Amino acid sequence: MTLHVLVLGGTTEARRLAETLATADGSTADGPRVTSSLAGRVAHPKLPPGEVRVGGFGGADGMAEWIRAHRVSAVIDATHPFARTISFHAASAARATHVPLLALRRPGWVPVAGDRWHPADSLEEAARLLPGLGRRVFLTTGRMGLAAFAGLDALWFLARSVDAPEPPLPAHTEVLLDRGPFSLEGERALIHRHRVDVLVTKDSGGEATAPKLTAAREAGIPVVVVRRPPVPDGVPVAATPEEAVAWLRTLEG
Repeated sequence: MTLHVLVLGGTTEARRLAETLATADGSTADGPRVTSSLAGRVAHPKLPPGEVRVGGFGGADGMAEWIRAHRVSAVIDATHPFARTISFHAASAARATHVPLLALRRPGWVPVAGDRWHPADSLEEAARLLPGLGRRVFLTTGRMGLAAFAGLDALWFLARSVDAPEPPLPAHTEVLLDRGPFSLEGERALIHRHRVDVLVTKDSGGEATAPKLTAAREAGIPVVVVRRPPVPDGVPVAATPEEAVAWLRTLEG
């Protein structure tokens, strides 16, 4: 019986996994059928090959219903490391349907000599740290959650995101719409041009947005790093699409 794999996507790793597994019609002669699910929060997402669905499931129960209705054999949660809600919904739906679940998570960043990192467990904690670290903030946490910084009227923010953020925003905010990958040269120039003296980022991992960390280290500025939430208990984790493919092969046996 051909496996039907539901890939909860929206990341580079999810797209790479779909490219490995799926043809244009969503299946291969000797491989699984693949459906990639996107949340639909980005206006013009880069679509993976194969079958694609866009939008939410209606919570854990709705995802479980979709899994049953479409005879899903396995679920791979390859969402953003900070997409906590969908990850826990996937864990609940997988338990309810007795379908195997794997989390595909790129490794987090690791500080090196010269880094001035200040860890935070949430955006709210990051906001509390900022007044003691700098006055001109490069905010790279995405368009969601900027309300956590809205009360910091004494600070200036350069907020970068793929799509325009929604209010409330900090009182003094310049929005920069851009999509990675970003070059080291570009990040250096951005920090210099805007006289940035502190960077805020989520520990997303990966190479596409890592140059900002190098640029911050070179400039000697502090970096507030928001720790990623844990993977739900009992869910195995793969670090690469190749590891995810190897996990799927164990199910085919």
